[in-house]
Amino acid sequence: MRLSLQTQQIIKNTVQETFGVDAKVKIFGSRINDDARGGDIDLLVELPLCMTDIERKTMQLTARLQLRIGDQPIDVLVIDPSTQWQSIHEQASMTGISL
Repeated sequence: MRLSLQTQQIIKNTVQETFGVDAKVKIFGSRINDDARGGDIDLLVELPLCMTDIERKTMQLTARLQLRIGDQPIDVLVIDPSTQWQSIHEQASMTGISL
């Protein structure tokens, strides 16, 4: 994985700060490939319960992460029990690495 241990911990802590301690986060996409270069940080946030303000919290998470780890492209997918899964959710869930 092409993220330092410090960055991984910052991501995990910020996700839990934003969405609650039960939120789980996975890194997926190009950053899990050690041979790749560049690329954005793709995150899958998994919530055990439905949440009504997911869009606001997602923007808040992205802003906090950019302040804490630097201004770089970050894509965040958030799923809860009410999410209608699409192929990107399945791919992220299957290939992602949990933090």
